[in-house]
Amino acid sequence: MLNISIVLYHPEWEQEVLPLVEELLRVKNLHMIYLLDNSETSSLPSAIHHEQVQYIFNGSNLGYGKAHNIALRESVYDKTELHLVMNSDIVVKAEDIDAMCAFMLENPQVGQLMPKVVGKDGAQQYLAKRLPAPLDVFGRRFLPEWMMRSKNKRYELRDLDLTRPINAPYLSGCFMLLRTKAVLEAKLFDERYFMYPEDIDLTRTIHKNWLTLYYPRWTIVHAHKRDSYKKKHMLWVHIQNICHYFNKWGWFFDSERHTFNNL
Repeated sequence: MLNISIVLYHPEWEQEVLPLVEELLRVKNLHMIYLLDNSETSSLPSAIHHEQVQYIFNGSNLGYGKAHNIALRESVYDKTELHLVMNSDIVVKAEDIDAMCAFMLENPQVGQLMPKVVGKDGAQQYLAKRLPAPLDVFGRRFLPEWMMRSKNKRYELRDLDLTRPINAPYLSGCFMLLRTKAVLEAKLFDERYFMYPEDIDLTRTIHKNWLTLYYPRWTIVHAHKRDSYKKKHMLWVHIQNICHYFNKWGWFFDSERHTFNNL
């Protein structure tokens, strides 16, 4: 069975959340959808009420990983084998989620899976990556594109054949199909991150003992908002949290990063 969690903040119910929930309720393996609302006020529409949808109003912005952990603990408690962490700005077919779940159940060595991700324009988003060094993160944000072109290509795995599965140490948090046992071993999301690098942290921890696969057999659409490129406040949040990440794992001396990236 599968649980799904979506963290919301001032959600666009009609345009985004309701169509997504309607599609997710078609998933055959579905046990429960958790809508975790980090907004200051509740705005739950009556149309969302369903026995397989649990709305949890947090009343304040707990952060991305901490809110998802509320639902992940439910999956651990219920012994639900698979848990899908996803954004509300995703378009995905229920049939594809069922197929991904079947693949995970048939391949017990896989701890995490992410399909091919494209934007609304159909262009591929390179969201499976090697683990970042400081220059990968700060260079792509603050240096000219031409200076980072070759480094970005390697960081985003574009030096590999992206039509084939890749055991990548960093998979985006926009869509993380997780084996609950693997997440429990990793001790869930590290709640010290408010937002952004919690997906890097969790994937690399799972990657130590499980396959963490980019698997392009299936494709989803992601309306990537990139708020840290548009809002100065979110840029500062991003910088603070990525600094927490490097403080934890190492800025320039991270032997695990070199090992995983070379593999």
